[in-house]
Amino acid sequence: MAAVPGLSRWWSSRSDTDRIELYTRWSFYVALAGLPFVVVTVVASEHRSRGVGWDVALAAVTLCTTAACVVLTRAGFRRGAVPHGPLAVAVGAGAATVAVGLFLTDGRDASGAPYPAGPWLVGAVGAAVLVALSVTTPYRPLSWLSLAVGVVAGGLAALRPGVPVVGSVVVGLSIAVAVGFFLGAFRFSVWLLDVVREQDRTRGVQAQLAVAEERLRFARDLHDVMGRNLSAIAVKSQLAEQLVRRGRPEAAEEVAAIGALAGSSLAEVREVVRGYRAVDLRSELAGARSVLRAAGIDCTVTGEDVELAEGAQVVLGWVVREAVTNVLRHGSGGPCTIAVAAGGGEVSLTVTNTATGDAGAWGSGLTGLSERLAEAGGRLSAGRRDGGFVLVAEVPA
Repeated sequence: MAAVPGLSRWWSSRSDTDRIELYTRWSFYVALAGLPFVVVTVVASEHRSRGVGWDVALAAVTLCTTAACVVLTRAGFRRGAVPHGPLAVAVGAGAATVAVGLFLTDGRDASGAPYPAGPWLVGAVGAAVLVALSVTTPYRPLSWLSLAVGVVAGGLAALRPGVPVVGSVVVGLSIAVAVGFFLGAFRFSVWLLDVVREQDRTRGVQAQLAVAEERLRFARDLHDVMGRNLSAIAVKSQLAEQLVRRGRPEAAEEVAAIGALAGSSLAEVREVVRGYRAVDLRSELAGARSVLRAAGIDCTVTGEDVELAEGAQVVLGWVVREAVTNVLRHGSGGPCTIAVAAGGGEVSLTVTNTATGDAGAWGSGLTGLSERLAEAGGRLSAGRRDGGFVLVAEVPA
């Protein structure tokens, strides 16, 4: 009794895709396992004793055909290919099954009427081999092979004495249609399994893309948060070092400011990790002015009282952070101007400063800003102009 709960737990631990695959596989295996019973049913009705050896031979070739078909099916599910060796064995053993079955039947029923055992043997064996091939073979070739099985079955029926041509054609066509529908059902099961597998792979890819997108978002946010603060800490550390060397009392204030800035950076990093972070444009503009002036850069801010929607403030706040980081990193120490202007249903933020080095190159920071603005329906432009560097961000107001 303990095996039943174990089997239930084993089944429930499988995913839906695994369950459908197991069901489909065993549907093939069970259908193929029925071939010996079909052969026995066809032969036994008009069996003619020719010795025990021939009966054993029929059982052997039938089981060999079944085993080869199972191997073909298993290879199709596992590797998606048809091994030529088992295929040749299945075809050869199938032909031997038909030949021995015909040898063991006298071809007439009890009333003396012709009994077409051969066509049904051909149909049963042909259906088994084609079912094994249906795992990897499209239905169009299978339909032609079904027709070929029907032609062979009809030809055997026509060889029976007393069977009219029309009767043999009907027998062959009936077997071809039956085998075709039988293969269609199994081929549909394989197609359904392929669809389920593809959906499972699609869900896996979507999950991977979601993880990658979240990683990119985190990297971008971390760059935007820490870039400006670390640049400010570096500048203030240099200033504090110079003040200490000169014995100035202002060094203590700068060290305290560095500590406060490090503490706020830690809080912002925690907010980034949590994913809940609000950016206020006015606070960012005030922070930018304070940081730049502490670095000895004259900063002028205009338009900070413009009323904006929360979404526009968040996006432009990130623009201010990245722009200040670039000014501290690439600026030449000249004045910097930050202007906010609204009009025509849009709001623009323009940052102008003198720059040196590779300030015109788009790094990860500007690329991240461009992505943010694109998501908000805005756009970003940045480049050298009149000996300086101008960054313009525009978003819907």
